[in-house]
Amino acid sequence: MLAETLAAIRPADPGALADARAHQDRLTKPRGSLGALEEVSIRLAGAAGVSPPPMPEPAALAIFAADHGVHARGVSPWPQEVTVQMVANFLAGGAVANAFAAQAGASVTVVDVGVAADLPDAPGLIKRKIAYGTADLSAGPAMTVDQAVRGLEAGIQVARDLVDSGARCLITGDMGIANTTASAALVSAFTGRDPAEVTGRGTGIDDETYELKVGIVRQAMRSHALADVASSPSEALRALAAVGGFEHAAIAGFILAGAAARVPVILDGVISGAAALVAAALDLAVTDHCVAGHRSAEPGHGAALDHLGLRPIMDLELRLGEGTGGLLALPTVCAAVRVLHEVATFDSAGVTEKPV
Repeated sequence: MLAETLAAIRPADPGALADARAHQDRLTKPRGSLGALEEVSIRLAGAAGVSPPPMPEPAALAIFAADHGVHARGVSPWPQEVTVQMVANFLAGGAVANAFAAQAGASVTVVDVGVAADLPDAPGLIKRKIAYGTADLSAGPAMTVDQAVRGLEAGIQVARDLVDSGARCLITGDMGIANTTASAALVSAFTGRDPAEVTGRGTGIDDETYELKVGIVRQAMRSHALADVASSPSEALRALAAVGGFEHAAIAGFILAGAAARVPVILDGVISGAAALVAAALDLAVTDHCVAGHRSAEPGHGAALDHLGLRPIMDLELRLGEGTGGLLALPTVCAAVRVLHEVATFDSAGVTEKPV
């Protein structure tokens, strides 16, 4: 499934990019007056291979949930049980992501890819559990390469099913106590940045815990010899297995499948950014199909976006995850595309254009 998905990914279509850019310049507005929104609409045209691109609606948020063995090292003040409890909260409609999804008109699907407990069946829950949480990334590989591939393929299948059900935009979401530690390790591995530059305070840790967290990420970089991990797909998979989480693997697969289907993927925060680094290392063209919903307060997220060459739509100092930043960006992405569909050109509206 992974090989099939990678084979289907194509870079942005140059003809569609040129058509969208030329169309923007003919609309009844000064050229470039919509700033970054123009680039969003042009990006989606290139991704879709047609201008104007399809409206990115309806949209579907997938929240991938998993636990992390590194939690035992004390990197988060929150108990691991919160992962299970928040999954229940998502399914009951009581989380911030649910409120934002209702506002944006997006569906919410929760996917168990590695929660450290058995979850009861519930509407909106998909069970794709790889294992009951990862192993401690500071003591050995977080997962096997086979498990990493299974995680990728879980995300691919979820994306395919959502697209088959009518979704025309995918939004990445996550839940997993201690997953910012794994994210920092992935970002450090794929960008070459020092762990201190890309490790943040996650859910709000004190100075002592922060220093412990940085030290654990640094230890993992050394023990797993994670250098030049984007040099080949096999090295990228090894890095994902060494320090990633099951949700990172699934989100990476989710992104790959969106790109293969030419359906835009709106990325959320640092967990999604770390997963996107994995996806881009497997096929760089995947970035042409991604939109950065926001820039998280987590320093690793900015490093990931810079490395991917993605400009965030907004910066509200969010650090919640769940897909909240991607959901907030959705109406803006839709508005950017709607301009290409509905705004008149100078010729069609009979408006005099500024002399060249």
